[in-house]
Amino acid sequence: MIKVGTYNKLPIVKQVDFGLYLDGGYDFGEILLPKRYITEDMKVGQSVEVFLYYDSEDRLIATTQKAKAEVGKFSSLKVIDTNRAGAFLDWGLPKDLLVPFNQQKIPMKEGYGYVVYVYQDDISERLVASSKLDRFLDNEPADYKVGEKVDLLIADQTDLGFKAIINDKHWGVLFTSEVFGEMGIGKKCKGYIKQIREDGKLDVGLTKVGYAKVDALAERILQTLKTHQGYLQLSDKSSPDQIAKILKMSKGNFKKSIGQLYRKNLIDIEEKGIRIKE
Repeated sequence: MIKVGTYNKLPIVKQVDFGLYLDGGYDFGEILLPKRYITEDMKVGQSVEVFLYYDSEDRLIATTQKAKAEVGKFSSLKVIDTNRAGAFLDWGLPKDLLVPFNQQKIPMKEGYGYVVYVYQDDISERLVASSKLDRFLDNEPADYKVGEKVDLLIADQTDLGFKAIINDKHWGVLFTSEVFGEMGIGKKCKGYIKQIREDGKLDVGLTKVGYAKVDALAERILQTLKTHQGYLQLSDKSSPDQIAKILKMSKGNFKKSIGQLYRKNLIDIEEKGIRIKE
């Protein structure tokens, strides 16, 4: 099924001086792929993957350009202009993406980045975005398991830490204690379901849960040792800040992990640091 605002693989049905026409089926008819996107290997009868959007004259157009966002997904985009219609976001296409004033959680400013949800308006059928994220999240029951690996998009910051969008579907909380290193609004990363609360709310972390977590952190220590000539001047007497700066983990997790590596005879624990075994 063809969907506007995302990628579709469509057959080429006709070549003209100004481009190629693609088969949009009964609902869309022939869709133009302008000449500037055509490559020598595109021939009538072949199929090509394109992004479909409406141009400045509201005509459905195909492009091979890479869009920074898609319909039905959340993305962090930068405002490049504002006017009486709303704010316009750079999403990598010739026509900028509009966020109407009534879809702005707070007034958007030119030059700033915001996390938005892209959708097709039911009435106008135009592609627009909204920074009022709550209306698009947690609309279906969460079906996760503790320890499950998920995609995270950091969308907001609170006193507790960060609010993260999980798999484009649900809100999750990433507590400050789980973050070691740089973290900010718009960052995409992998994470893990850490806890499912009785009220259905989700806590997430950036490392695996339980023993698996220690394994992952132990591997991080090994890789860091290998990039530091096999030695790190870190020990159980090092400060939490020093450990977090070098290894992006808490002091407690560091002590557990080097204990595991020592028991497996992979490192030596010296007075002022740890050394990988040959």
